[in-house]
Amino acid sequence: MSCPTVGATTHITNGVTSVDCQKQVRSWRLLRSLMELLIPSCYCAFIDKHHEIKHQNYLHRYYQPPVCTSSGVITGTIFGYRRGKASFCIQQNTKSNNPILLLEFAVPTAVLAREMQGGILRIALDCTSKGNSSGNPDSVLSMPLWTMYCNGKKVGYAVKRKPSKADMDALRLMNSVVVGTGLISGKELDHHDDELMYLRANFENLRTSPDSESFHLIDPDGNIGQELSIFFYRSR
Repeated sequence: MSCPTVGATTHITNGVTSVDCQKQVRSWRLLRSLMELLIPSCYCAFIDKHHEIKHQNYLHRYYQPPVCTSSGVITGTIFGYRRGKASFCIQQNTKSNNPILLLEFAVPTAVLAREMQGGILRIALDCTSKGNSSGNPDSVLSMPLWTMYCNGKKVGYAVKRKPSKADMDALRLMNSVVVGTGLISGKELDHHDDELMYLRANFENLRTSPDSESFHLIDPDGNIGQELSIFFYRSR
């Protein structure tokens, strides 16, 4: 099987990223299958069944359709080296040089891909920080640390961080990608022994209060083949 490496020419065909080079990936599911071949399954373990049941009721209320109005459409990118952790970046558009949020997830890229096998991925991020020193609540997206749940399972902590030079270099290589998935050769990023995998799409941003905000992947043509929602909550 062959996969794409970001090179000199990138274009969009039928809404899916097509990279004009040696390799090509047409969907996140195909990319996931490749990852499972490349990465040992021992990296794909979550937590035990008892822990999952313990949080079932807690997560159930997070996955109900939010009663709110749309705050707009943004660009969302999940990316990470196949032997590293996945990150989630929110930008106003694909060419923005100032990300709204860059979050490092608690799980390796391979584990996140495994959770997508059923075509549905729901991530809940819970923060208990109440606000700033004046007592006024900050936006939930400004919080530095979240407890992360992935498809109903607690998987650790997600951390907000400032974009590094390597992050910005990777995002610049994806500038021409509007919607799609693919691989970037590590040679393009001075990371010669690995490849960076990515999924980029438009997300609808829904906000109910300073304590609740969510992002829902928009896939009108079914090109990505994935239902994906990311929920940010602040517990009281």
